[in-house]
Parts: sequence; C-alpha cells; structure tokens
Amino acid sequence: MGLEHKINPEGVFTTKLEDAVNWARKHSLFQYPFVTACCGMEYMATAASRYDIARFGAEIPRFSPRQADLLWVVGTVNHKLAPFLQRIYEQISEPKWVISFGVCASTGGFYDNYATVQGIDKIIPVDVYIPGCPPRPEQVLDGLLALQAKIEEEPWLKYAYEEKRRQREADGGIIEDAEPLFRKVDI
Repeated sequence: MGLEHKINPEGVFTTKLEDAVNWARKHSLFQYPFVTACCGMEYMATAASRYDIARFGAEIPRFSPRQADLLWVVGTVNHKLAPFLQRIYEQISEPKWVISFGVCASTGGFYDNYATVQGIDKIIPVDVYIPGCPPRPEQVLDGLLALQAKIEEEPWLKYAYEEKRRQREADGGIIEDAEPLFRKVDI
C-alpha cells in the first residue's frame, strides 16, 4: 500500500543530497509570527484544528528569531516598527524565508499615510505575498504551499555558509558603515 511496499527488501533507496535537504527544509518550517493587526485572527485560525497548518510542517511558532527560519509578517507595519522588523529579520539564521500576510503587510492596505510602511518589501525581501483583508485560511495555506514549492526548487548550496563566514572574518566581523538602529538624540 505505502512506500514501505514499493522499496526494495533491503530498505535502501537513493536520491540526490540536494533533494533530500530541500525536502527536509520544506517540511520543517520553524515560523516566527510578527503579528501586529487584525490579520492575526486569521493566522490563529489557520493553526487551529479546522485548517491544521501542522499538516505542512509549520505548526509550532518560535518566539525567538534565532530558532526560526520563516518570518510571517502579519498585519500593518508602521515606520516606528520597521527597524525592529528589520532587526528580527537579520537575527534569523540562513536559510530564511518571509511571507507577507495580508494587504496591509504587502502594500500598506488602505492606510495610505505618512506613518505606514507601504509594503514590507521596502524593508526586507519577501518570498510569498498572501493577498486579502484579511486573507482566508485557505489563502494562507495556499501561500505556504507556494513557499514550499519555492524551497523545493532552491539550489542547496545557494547560501554558501562557509564563504559568507570567511568574508565576514576577512572584513573584521562587523560592517562599520551600517546605519545604526538607534541614534542618540541630544536634547
């Protein structure tokens, strides 16, 4: 019936390492929810028993960016919040992916004003956009499946960890010309 009846009696089968690694990555997404607005209700509904996001290997949210590889940006992001979102993105280890959840995160939504970021892709790179105000759980699962398809097609050596580490060490470990997150204000 299942896979165990289709493989040879020794229980061995072969595949490419890249395919095995990408299969494991796409079915073990450690998510970090950055929830700021009303789309959070739909995000929680997707994790509940009716839609069960656990079927796709993305069930338990991690509330530490260092333990996550998928950043869900759920809801409106204003300019005061943008540096914190960028810092969280930078703290997530490679490989990392971002899902923009809802119209407010994707384009600013109906908040066309000076305080709202008009799309988080102005701050961090986005892999999948989920439209809607708020998006239905079916759309969320469709977006997750689109991300899994993207992960499955990624080249395994895309991230070149050792090369990046050597480059960082050669540069002294810290980028000096980076803009600071907070600035001292003289009063």
